[in-house]
Amino acid sequence: MHSIDDLRLELSVKARNGLDFITAALIVWTAIAFVWRLPLSAYDRAVITFIVGGPMILLARLFSRILGTTWTVPDNPLQPLGLWLNFAQLFYFPILIFVLIRQPDYFVLVYVIITAAHFFPYAWYYRVRAYAIMAGVASVGSMFVALITSQEQLFLIPAFMAVCLLILAVWLQVVWRRNVEVYSSKR
Repeated sequence: MHSIDDLRLELSVKARNGLDFITAALIVWTAIAFVWRLPLSAYDRAVITFIVGGPMILLARLFSRILGTTWTVPDNPLQPLGLWLNFAQLFYFPILIFVLIRQPDYFVLVYVIITAAHFFPYAWYYRVRAYAIMAGVASVGSMFVALITSQEQLFLIPAFMAVCLLILAVWLQVVWRRNVEVYSSKR
């Protein structure tokens, strides 16, 4: 029987710390920043934002193939937890819909906070503090960006998220390389 830390290390190595999803999210949030530069109403930009987020899973699958990550580790009892942690953010979507209807100018901020906050439990799941740190930086940082920007500069909020995701992606790669060495030594 493996220790829980060994199981988490295996997930970290085989799933490459979720780098396929983070890379896909980086592309999606960069596209969302572009959407929020368009000369449309906040409501229309919010609706387009939902549409732009649609191909997230397909992009993650593509990056999974490019990066050689594993989506399922059948012998690891912790593996299904990753999916559950991801689905948890869907229960925050009623807040997002409410903001879309009542205050669409704040839609992108709320979407960033929901997305960033859902990273937090992955710090435990993959044993990578970067997820916890960047969950806080992206959530709190996006609020500060929103407080200092005008309505014409709302694109800076998703742009900030994209920068956070880029930093997280690099950080996850560095940690993954270290974890590969540890994992290999235990085998």
